[in-house]
Amino acid sequence: MPSATIKIFLVHGDAKRLRTAEISNWTGKAIAGPRSEFDSMLGRDEAQNSGVYFLTGSDPESGKNAVYVGEAESIRDRLKSHLEKDFWNHVVFFISKDENLTKAHIRYLEGRLIEQAKQAGRAIVKNGQNSGAKLPESDREDMEIFLEKIHQLMPVLGADFLVPPPSSISAAPQEVLVCEIKGHKATGSLSSNGFIVFKGSHASLEQRPSAHKYPWVVNLRQRLLEEKVLVPENDVLVFTQDTEFPSPSSAATVIHGGTANGLTAWKNKSGKTLKELESV
Repeated sequence: MPSATIKIFLVHGDAKRLRTAEISNWTGKAIAGPRSEFDSMLGRDEAQNSGVYFLTGSDPESGKNAVYVGEAESIRDRLKSHLEKDFWNHVVFFISKDENLTKAHIRYLEGRLIEQAKQAGRAIVKNGQNSGAKLPESDREDMEIFLEKIHQLMPVLGADFLVPPPSSISAAPQEVLVCEIKGHKATGSLSSNGFIVFKGSHASLEQRPSAHKYPWVVNLRQRLLEEKVLVPENDVLVFTQDTEFPSPSSAATVIHGGTANGLTAWKNKSGKTLKELESV
């Protein structure tokens, strides 16, 4: 993804309230805000335009992150119809400042965004079915560039559900770290969102007494088991996919089956701890 200069405008001076986002030399624009700012967002001129939008929040049944992706020739009119949905607490919509997005364009964007959100797997996609539209080759390439800009802006606006799942493929050899307990080994690497444990890594089958002092440890391991991210195999638990954690310690805790300091639990092939590596 190319480098970019992003301009964020805080309408009320508060980063959690209504804000706009633009990228230099791009005709698109994003408007974002919490549900409590709904009327203010719809009152903006941009809301009259065609575009794509995202409603984000939590799924009431599972408690997981959830997103609804939509398109509209009038953002304002379409968003009003979503007030009956209670899962969402934040909205982001994208329009073109030159008003050059046709119905076919936004349907194409919606279809691609639903597909990408499902592939990323970071949130439950609330759409009942995929959308999409066929475009001439030149228009399709223009919309792929528009998609790229959406991907650049969404994390800046606090939403990472389009970020591709972590992968060990991009990790260089010198970045690979090892965490061992009772002869079982896990490998992983630092990532922009925390720490990735690689597919095939082993974790302790048994939980240590320290795990029960902190319910989140037990809950996290149980969730990973329910989602088949961790599966029992002989006397260990095995990671079935590359898995991202918010920190090296949370990753090490799952692997150890109890509380652990990730800065000392993770070591490189020379035996240096992550703490030592970061102090260089």
